[in-house]
Amino acid sequence: MSHRPSSIYGSQQSSALQSRINQKRAELENLRQLRDLSSQLATQMITLEEKLATLRDGTEAVSEVLKNWSNVLGVLQMVGGQLPKVTSAGGGEVEEVTLPGTLVRIPVEQGEEKGAG
Repeated sequence: MSHRPSSIYGSQQSSALQSRINQKRAELENLRQLRDLSSQLATQMITLEEKLATLRDGTEAVSEVLKNWSNVLGVLQMVGGQLPKVTSAGGGEVEEVTLPGTLVRIPVEQGEEKGAG
C-alpha cells in the first residue's frame, strides 16, 4: 500500500507540472504576440514621425507664404490712401468709384511709339 500514495502523489505532481508547463507556453505565446504588436507599433510610430515632418515642412512653407501676403497687403494698404476716385454717371446716377492703385507702371505710349516707328 505504500506504493499507491506515492503514485498518487507522483501523478498529482506530474499533473501540476504539466499544468505549469501549459501556463508557461501560453505566457510565451502572449509574449510573442506582444513582441509582434510592439514591432508593428514601432513601425507605425516611425511612419507617423515621417508624416509629421512632412506636415511641419508644409506648415513652414504656408507660414512663409502668409508672411509674404502680409507684406503685400501692407503695401496695398499704404497705397490705398492714394487711390484715385473717378465719378461715373450711369443711368442718371452719379457714382464715385475708387480705382485700384497702379503698383507697376508700364509706359504704354512709349511701347506704341516703338512699334509704330
